[in-house]
Amino acid sequence: MGMKLPKKLPEKFRTLFWDSDLETIDPSSKPLYVINRILDKGDLEAIHWVRQNFPEELIKDTFKKLRNYSLKSATFWATIYNIPFTQVKCLQEPYLTIRRQLWPY
Repeated sequence: MGMKLPKKLPEKFRTLFWDSDLETIDPSSKPLYVINRILDKGDLEAIHWVRQNFPEELIKDTFKKLRNYSLKSATFWATIYNIPFTQVKCLQEPYLTIRRQLWPY
């Protein structure tokens, strides 16, 4: 990778990780989880932090490997990073069908 990943999350991101203990999250050992949560739910400041602290290829990998982005976020970021929608996990079947079954609106 070449880029040294952060070991801690800033305190200001506590609300983004409401279901986890912020002190125990190590972004360098769980980068996909951290990137996913921040790009899906974070504000502009949080997004800047991700883009400064993680390599672009790793950020792109989150969309190709994780399915728990909102459809709006996934579409937006895929467009920003020029990722074909066919490579974005949450925009593929069977995930789209599962989403429609759980939330048909």
